[in-house]
Amino acid sequence: MNFRDLVYRLYARRVGGRLDHDQVPKHIGVILDGNRRWAKASGGSAVQGHQAGADKISELLGWCSETDVEVVTLWMLSTDNFDRPEHELKPLLGIIENTVRNLAADGRWRVHHVGTLDLLPPETQSVLKEAQEATSDIDGIIVNVAVGYGGRQEIADAVRSLLLEHSEKGTTFEELAEVVSTDLISEHLYTRGQPDPDLVIRTSGEQRLSGFMLWQSAHSEYYFCEVFWPAFRKVDFLRALRDYAARHRRYGA
Repeated sequence: MNFRDLVYRLYARRVGGRLDHDQVPKHIGVILDGNRRWAKASGGSAVQGHQAGADKISELLGWCSETDVEVVTLWMLSTDNFDRPEHELKPLLGIIENTVRNLAADGRWRVHHVGTLDLLPPETQSVLKEAQEATSDIDGIIVNVAVGYGGRQEIADAVRSLLLEHSEKGTTFEELAEVVSTDLISEHLYTRGQPDPDLVIRTSGEQRLSGFMLWQSAHSEYYFCEVFWPAFRKVDFLRALRDYAARHRRYGA
């Protein structure tokens, strides 16, 4: 261990030791951004960047398990990402599939897919379904893997699901208009039954949500980190938690 690593570990221990566990967010959403830029800066390929980003996920979940975090949502593939060239998209989907398999095999996480399955290739759909079924009884951190996910698409899917449900019940449009509410729509989101994210972290220095959990993040706190996702460190994670704990959440009041 060199001197720099020693100083880093001591600093991370110091930040972690001062963390108020009563103020730890229950649900953290993470926009895993900067894989390709990290790879370019280090002379690697986009695929190498995506693999390095995938490898970082297990570290993040390990850090979360040391706190009182209950839900982690990882945005791994957006609906916009389908516009990427085939030579990049195909290996990226393979990396995502392997990552989801590893999460399920770990035995500590309850994997849950959020996104539109119909947009994904059959193999990816199968991997996501199998991981969710295999971990459904695990009493651990819920890991939402956002694959083929878009915030607007989620709201559209929720409204569609709501309309279909009430159509099957024979509810008229007039009757539905009388009862529709934000709570009713929330019951049809991909994350129904889960708490909304308390904290949303985005890496790479970009300061926008890009459609991430548009409905659920109405009262979330945001933390924008300059480092690219593959270079995200435990101390960066602890700083985000510390920053969150220092804020006074007013929920619009």
